[in-house]
Amino acid sequence: EIIDAKDPEVGALGAVSTEMFGSIVECVGDRAPVSAALGDACDEAALDERVHAFARAGAAFVKIGFAGVGRRDVITAMIAAASRGAADTGTVVVAVAYADFGTARTLAPDVIAEAAAIGGARGVLLDTAAKDGSGVLQLIAERQLREWVHRAQSAGLFVALAGQLGHADLSATAACGPDIVGVRGAACEGGRTGTISMARVQDLSARLRGLTGSTRPTAGWTAVP
Repeated sequence: EIIDAKDPEVGALGAVSTEMFGSIVECVGDRAPVSAALGDACDEAALDERVHAFARAGAAFVKIGFAGVGRRDVITAMIAAASRGAADTGTVVVAVAYADFGTARTLAPDVIAEAAAIGGARGVLLDTAAKDGSGVLQLIAERQLREWVHRAQSAGLFVALAGQLGHADLSATAACGPDIVGVRGAACEGGRTGTISMARVQDLSARLRGLTGSTRPTAGWTAVP
């Protein structure tokens, strides 16, 4: 349902160039919204401009992480800056929390969700910063994950879950009640830096439809290129 543009060679939220992003949007056309991973934020002014540039290029969503940032007021201010960059464009700002927040040297998912709501983001994504270790479901107990999803949704945010989720993880992930499930490696031949497989995407979507009872696929953020 959602196609995500990222460069997996440069991290969990590695950004493509605005030129590459524009090419992806043109290729996709009106078949699906396209989101953009913008990396981890470090400067308010630059973030405002960067979000605006991707919004002009056609981003339906922009995802922003905060690795290396350990103050809630700074994160809230950055989210507010991103929200200003997206103002009047229709682009939705998504704040990214990391389940392995200690490794990412940032704040816990609950704090990121609070900052997201205060700063004007519309959604929050829980991901993993490291892609060579444990996934979200190994880092956070299912009960705690379900409670986090509920708290974020109660604060008015939509919630996406990602972070090394495979086919076998979909049942537990869906049970936590997220609005979006994000995948990359599970949708690729050859791992997260491999080639996206149509058959894998179809299989993941069918599996999620079966779990949620939806007539529409709920797997999102299958990243390209």
